[in-house]
Amino acid sequence: MKKAFGLCAVVVTLLGWGAMAEAQQSGKIHRIGFLRGAAPPESYIEGFRQGLHELGYVDGKNIVIEYRYAEGKSERLPDLAAELVRLQVDVIVIDGRGATAAAKDATRTIPIVMQTGDPVGQGLIASLARPGGNITGLTSISGELGGKLLELLKEIIPRLTRVAIALPGGPASKLFLKETEAPARALKVQLIPLVVRGPDDFEGAFQAATKERANALYVRLAPETSSAHRKQIVELAVKSRLPAIYTARDWVDTGGLMSYGPDRVDMYRRFATYVDKILKGRKPADLPVEQPMRFEFVINLKAASQIGLTIPSDVLARANKVIK
Repeated sequence: MKKAFGLCAVVVTLLGWGAMAEAQQSGKIHRIGFLRGAAPPESYIEGFRQGLHELGYVDGKNIVIEYRYAEGKSERLPDLAAELVRLQVDVIVIDGRGATAAAKDATRTIPIVMQTGDPVGQGLIASLARPGGNITGLTSISGELGGKLLELLKEIIPRLTRVAIALPGGPASKLFLKETEAPARALKVQLIPLVVRGPDDFEGAFQAATKERANALYVRLAPETSSAHRKQIVELAVKSRLPAIYTARDWVDTGGLMSYGPDRVDMYRRFATYVDKILKGRKPADLPVEQPMRFEFVINLKAASQIGLTIPSDVLARANKVIK
């Protein structure tokens, strides 16, 4: 068995280096655009680079990656997308609905590898199986995960009856709320939508949550808002003494209480698979959009202590990571 595994590893390595050698010999250096509302955690980008490296691509040798971040200002996304189009990149990799929509408006020919919650419902692709057009990639299926996050809140707060949900507004938020209504009713929980489009809305949203007597907070914000202002939002949740759940572990690393959602590092690694297929001639229209393969549940006990909350032992036992 060990010999077989070793042989497979050698074959994979040779294939990877073969792809690199082929690109170098042909003189072709592929240019990849990367667009996001704000800079992601470095671990995400490292996952993307690692995925590319495993497939034989090395930034600066046979590929060049052009990173463009809107620094939390969504109005900048169309200009940044247009800039990548002018650079004539071979592929544009995107995290987030706003950035994907901006790129879709900027080009109908350059392949786009995206990640967003519900690309079909948001009108970005025709279907998961056959996306059509120039867009493919990954979906975090965040609407379907809404019920799971409410269940976790109910487990740590048995008397939970009212949950404030911070979301960016627009069609995607309406779709998410519609999909989450049924599990909320089953749990006998009332949802309190709070539209948060940017930092000017933060204080008002938390005041509204308190006024509406919310027992907990569910944060589901756009990357351009969450990445740039994550620490401020986490601090407001602690100040309001609201148990809060988030959709990615970087919130918990910043001091948030708990998160459940797709493994984002793994998703970024999967971006590389799509880039590789497209650079080898596959069309985005024919590449099915992939749903998450790995999920992670993270709990921050220090954050729980700050608001006087005790996490049940059976919930702690199911966590992928517990921060003490």
